[in-house]
Amino acid sequence: MIERKLYLEKLINSEFNGLVKIITGIRRCGKSVLLFDIYYDYLIKKGINPKNIITIKLDKRNYIKYRNPEILCDFVKNAVSKKDKKYYIFIDEIQLIEPLEVEGIKSKIGIYEVLNELNDYKNLDVYVTGSNSKMLSSDILTEFRGRGYEIRIHPLSFSEFIKAYDGDKKDAFNHYLKFGGMPKLFSFKDNTEKIDHLKKEIEKVYIADIIERNGLRKDEAILGKVLDVIASSVGSLTSVFSLSNSFKSKIKQYISPNTISTYLRDFEDAFLIKKTSRYDIRGKQYIDSPSKYYFEDVGMRNARIGFKEIDITHLMENVIYNELIIRGFDVDIGVIEYYIKNKDNKTQRVNLEIDFICNKGNEKYYIQSAYGIPDKEKLNQETRGFSIINDSYQKIVILRDNIIKYKDDNGILYVGIEEFLLDQKIV
Repeated sequence: MIERKLYLEKLINSEFNGLVKIITGIRRCGKSVLLFDIYYDYLIKKGINPKNIITIKLDKRNYIKYRNPEILCDFVKNAVSKKDKKYYIFIDEIQLIEPLEVEGIKSKIGIYEVLNELNDYKNLDVYVTGSNSKMLSSDILTEFRGRGYEIRIHPLSFSEFIKAYDGDKKDAFNHYLKFGGMPKLFSFKDNTEKIDHLKKEIEKVYIADIIERNGLRKDEAILGKVLDVIASSVGSLTSVFSLSNSFKSKIKQYISPNTISTYLRDFEDAFLIKKTSRYDIRGKQYIDSPSKYYFEDVGMRNARIGFKEIDITHLMENVIYNELIIRGFDVDIGVIEYYIKNKDNKTQRVNLEIDFICNKGNEKYYIQSAYGIPDKEKLNQETRGFSIINDSYQKIVILRDNIIKYKDDNGILYVGIEEFLLDQKIV
């Protein structure tokens, strides 16, 4: 059993806090194991009677009847009738609840009505999992009226991965960079089996799920082409208009920007990718387009393009981005606009990019990801943006090399990626 300490602590700290705990994340990242195994075991060791823990897995045949909201609510009502006792209920894949039309009433009984009813039992602590942000995460504030507490689960971080990996740190990172951190991979010993598994998962589970959920059967080929382009352009600036023009010029097929935008949102709703906006550091405003997209798991990204384009520089950037998200930061791409005199002594506008601006409460960091800094020219290229930013927040350069971390005369911290991923004291 791989320890998921970060998420277990969140569950423990939110016990009986009056909110429904909604555990979200990409399919197969470990939500069910966290709830039904790790947290369940914690409660048993704590002394909770197993009879007081109700478990329902809506994706299993034995529990299909509970997809009906009325049957589910009636069952729970009977199960928690003893008011002097405390109960826990775990419901897996809550998005499978089927909305029920009520005769004479325009609205339907669905997920949020069920959760609101269950949350009314003061002796019941409610925990549910879901794999679709469109039905869960993005609607919590508007539909669930602040009565839900979302705990977002991700594939294994490198620090979680390395504890279960049989090998040294450098070999572990190379493996992680290629195959990612989906927990299921530890059941395969052969790399060929891992490759086959990831290819099948991205096609038969994730893409198929998006197609079925959004009714995109006739557009399956186009959907796949859009995802292929995003997979190939990880860490690169992308806009729906540039993608549309690219399809038109390269494959002689017109796909409208609106269609592409819809498909990208579908990928985001399935937690497969995440959009990151650019932020004008001097102007203190967001720039709508272009943006960057990162994969929730680099193994999934590599599988989508057949493990053919293993661009370590951009994959490093993806891994760093994911780590920052896991650590609870809001992450943007930084843009700095400034002016220089060119060789003709004319004023020229220049835009510099900071890979990541990371914010969490009063904490703020500027981070550059660099495969290496072999000479002074490359050093100046990577740190030029830092020198223009006029504030005291920590600036960090993360390198592929396994170096001993140090600060230069300007206070810029240099650290190897493996140490950065394993030491949460750095940020």
